[in-house]
Amino acid sequence: MTDPVELTAALTRCPSVTPEEGGALVLLEQLLSNAGFDCTRVDRGGISNLFARWGEKGHARSFGFNGHTDVVPVGDEAAWTMPPFGAEIRDGVMYGRGTTDMKSGVAAFAAAAVDFVRDTPPDGAVILTITGDEEADALDGTTALLDYMAEADEKMSVCLVGEPTCPNTMGEMMKIGRRGSMTAWFTVTGVQGHSAYPHRAKNPLPAMARLMDRLASHELDRGTDHFDASTLAVVNIDTGNEATNVIPAQCNGAVNIRFNDLHSGASLSEWLRAEAQNVAETYEVEVGVRIKISGESFLTPPGPLSDLVAQAVEAETGIRPEMSTTGGTSDARFVKNHCPVVEFGLVGRTMHQVDECVEVAHIEQLKAVYTRILRDYFA
Repeated sequence: MTDPVELTAALTRCPSVTPEEGGALVLLEQLLSNAGFDCTRVDRGGISNLFARWGEKGHARSFGFNGHTDVVPVGDEAAWTMPPFGAEIRDGVMYGRGTTDMKSGVAAFAAAAVDFVRDTPPDGAVILTITGDEEADALDGTTALLDYMAEADEKMSVCLVGEPTCPNTMGEMMKIGRRGSMTAWFTVTGVQGHSAYPHRAKNPLPAMARLMDRLASHELDRGTDHFDASTLAVVNIDTGNEATNVIPAQCNGAVNIRFNDLHSGASLSEWLRAEAQNVAETYEVEVGVRIKISGESFLTPPGPLSDLVAQAVEAETGIRPEMSTTGGTSDARFVKNHCPVVEFGLVGRTMHQVDECVEVAHIEQLKAVYTRILRDYFA
């Protein structure tokens, strides 16, 4: 049997802070190749990615897993009470950067896949897509894998992303969609002057304050059947001006929007630019706008795939998971263009934190969930 705990520890000891591969994908490629998977490295833009398939290429029943081995930086290493890449276990808990997000998830589905195809070879294919670029810009990670699959005529029928999905209790939540995410940066430019003679200047600060207030006070919506209300957060207002007798020439600000299926990145961009133009005309200043859309909202409607996962989770944990669309973004936003996709994984309470950790028993439980999903899918 492939031990998912030992595999999690081995992966955690690989210092794979984006964009460094750190040895994690090399380790997985060896494990999967030895188990009979056809493995292909799909490296792009300095990012390492791995595609692995067991079974017939293009089979109508091809179950896919997606995950990442890159991790966020350690931060202040002195603040850690355990070595961040040590994978040390204390009182049934493994500590280390990436133990929760998401080397344990990758270890669990890799271990489940290896043992499943060995013990009960299915009539179909099992595919693993594992990236080293999820925590950063995600330009050359899962998107590179999907581009490769399109070129090589590889296909997943359905896909499960192994991101942490449970807020507090193992089994309580799965994701059937995600909100869209976008950031807008604004630069208000006026005319610098002396604060004692404000009439000789054009102060960009009142214009920026007005713009941020208009955006933050606007109710985008009240939610939909499967999504909470969209949110807009003001995340930055800055002039870089420390002089109290100077009206600055310029002020910068930024907002981040998490939006549901009532909106698109394009529709929200149009609204943001209109608001900026309104303020520019009112205050007779220039307002520059730059927008980055990280992902659109998406939903995999409840159906066979979500039922399959929910039933397996309940059988192994005793809890029927809530079908949710909360949280941030994940690589499921790319996979949804390829095939139906849902997410289920561990409790994510400590991800990205100092002393990130995972309960060892949960890793074993997650492998059992993934094994049952494979068994039921190919039954």
